[in-house]
Amino acid sequence: MSAAILDGKSLSEQLRAEAAAEVADFVKQTGVVPCLAAVLVGDDPGSQVYVRNKEKACEKAGIASQMHRLPKETTTDELLTLVDRLNRDPAVHGILVQLPLPKQIDERRVLEAVSPMKDVDAFHPENVGRIVQGRPRFLPCTPHGIVEMLRRNNIPTAGANVVVVGRSDIVGKPMAILLMQRGPAGDATVTVCHSRTRDLPAVTRSADILIVAIGQPKFIKADMVKPGAVVIDVGMNRTEAGLVGDVDFPAVKEVAARITPVPGGVGLLTVAMLLHNTLAAARLQQTSR
Repeated sequence: MSAAILDGKSLSEQLRAEAAAEVADFVKQTGVVPCLAAVLVGDDPGSQVYVRNKEKACEKAGIASQMHRLPKETTTDELLTLVDRLNRDPAVHGILVQLPLPKQIDERRVLEAVSPMKDVDAFHPENVGRIVQGRPRFLPCTPHGIVEMLRRNNIPTAGANVVVVGRSDIVGKPMAILLMQRGPAGDATVTVCHSRTRDLPAVTRSADILIVAIGQPKFIKADMVKPGAVVIDVGMNRTEAGLVGDVDFPAVKEVAARITPVPGGVGLLTVAMLLHNTLAAARLQQTSR
């Protein structure tokens, strides 16, 4: 029997509607409109699409947005000057620097320069540390979206064997940290796999929940998945055949119990959680004044 589809589209719409309602209530109570400033350096087509989608989502949720487009030749210092200006602007509550940045820019310096109170991607070392300690200010958008997908689909994580394939700072590492925390959608036993993992198929077959984020089209095959597992595909790979994930979807869906499609799965949740983080940032800055 084919796996049940975990529908990211309907969940994303639900999360966005919740954000819009909360934003409207916040504006009514405070008179302050949450504002997200997005910074795009260069002309990467994928990044342009992502930023445009974020702008549209903000508008629908009642969140103001600013778009700062810089040429691909921008230097680290020039970008840091803009970030500093946004940090000091009281009308801006969240700052998003779209990745990847051109090679000449020191990405770490830029991400560390964003105020932790406005770091709605949760990339700043202070915010990462708070996540590890279980007292987050913001949660990283994609892992948080996955947590919401598991929780709202009543997929138990307590005591479950979860395997995360990929150890990026954006998805893999924070995903593992969130799932091992105490509490709802946590308490899992988590294994993180990467390019040096020995006998990867044996490890992935141990997973009750398999989360894949490595950027390699159709990498996970049916024989790498335990029958009845839940498979979360974070990959978004553009191929000649179209957009595909990191999981061989047609084959794996015949083995798994539940699976996310690409497109229509995890990707839509990232923007929805960004809206929630922007509102959270506005609330924090309002109470700290």
